[in-house]
Amino acid sequence: MRLPRPFFQLPVLFEGERLQAEVAALPAGAWAPHPDRVPGNSAARLISAGGAETDSHNGQMLPTRWLGAMPYLCQVLAGFGVVWSRSRLMRLAPGTGVPEHADINYHWHTRVRLHIPIFTEPQVRFHCDGQSVHMAAGEAWIFDNWRRHHVENKASADRIHLVADTTGTAAFWQFACGQAPPREQWRRVAWDPRIRPQLLTETDQRLPVMPAAEVQLLVDDLRAELAVAADTVEVKARAARFGVLLESFVQDWRQLCALHGTGGRARADFLRLADAAREAAKPLADGLVMRTNNASALLVLEKRVLQYLVADGPPEGARGRSVRDE
Repeated sequence: MRLPRPFFQLPVLFEGERLQAEVAALPAGAWAPHPDRVPGNSAARLISAGGAETDSHNGQMLPTRWLGAMPYLCQVLAGFGVVWSRSRLMRLAPGTGVPEHADINYHWHTRVRLHIPIFTEPQVRFHCDGQSVHMAAGEAWIFDNWRRHHVENKASADRIHLVADTTGTAAFWQFACGQAPPREQWRRVAWDPRIRPQLLTETDQRLPVMPAAEVQLLVDDLRAELAVAADTVEVKARAARFGVLLESFVQDWRQLCALHGTGGRARADFLRLADAAREAAKPLADGLVMRTNNASALLVLEKRVLQYLVADGPPEGARGRSVRDE
C-alpha cells in the first residue's frame, strides 16, 4: 500500500522481553524456509490460510498452532482492533539481508505490513526509498512497500520481526499516520494474563470473477503510475497505446460482467478476454515502468491484475466441489 512517506513509527510500545521469551520457546519445526528461498530468510507462520503450514494469500485466515502457544503476541495483535491477513515471524540470519524489491502483487494494493521487532540489534537496518531506520525491539512500524526497499542484518545474531498484514480500520490509520504525541505519552501494552483475546482474521474475499469496479480501480492506479524508461517518441507512443489498451480492456470486462455476473458463469469468456489483453500488452510494454519503483509495467499488470481476474475453480456445471484459489 502506498503511504505519504517511506516510514511511520506507531506511538505504542510492547514488552520486548516477554515477546522474546515466547518466540524463543518455539520449536525448530516451527520455522520454514522463505517461500522464494531467499538465503538466510525463514519464517514461522502465525496466521495463515486455514491455520495451515502454507504461504498462500487466499482463503480463510486462521491462527496456527504456533500462535496459539504465544498468548502475549496474541494480545499484541488483538490490541490493534483490525482484521489480520497472513502474518508471520520473519527471521533474518546474521550477515544476510532481504534483496531490494518492491511489493507489486494484488495482495498489497490495499494492505500494509506491520513490523514489530522482537530480536534485533542496532546493526540491523531497514531501507526504503533512500531512507534508513533501525526498528528497535518492542516498537511498531509500517512502511510503504510499493517503494523499493531492502533489509540488512550486519549484526552477529538473528533478527526476528513479527510481520502482520492488514487493510486497517479508520482508527488504525489515524493512530499510525496521525500526529504522534511525545514519546513519554505513547501507549504501553503490558502482558495481562487475564486476557484471552479473539483475533479478527480475513475471510476468503475472492469472487470467482473480479467485479468490473475493482478492475477499473486497479487499472486506473496502474495508469496513474505509468512512466517511460526512455524519453523517446517511440516509447511515449507505446505508452499512449498501452493506456488505451487498458481502458478498452476495462470496458469489455464491464460488459462481460453485465452479461454473466461475477459468480463464475462463462468463465472461459473472461479468461479469453484476459489472455487477449495479456498478448496485446506484450509488444507495447517495452520501456514502460512504474514511476515510483521502476517496476516493469507489464509485470505489474500481470501480478496485480491479470493473475487475479478469474479464480481457479471446477468446470462449469460441476457441483459439490470447492473453489481452489491460486
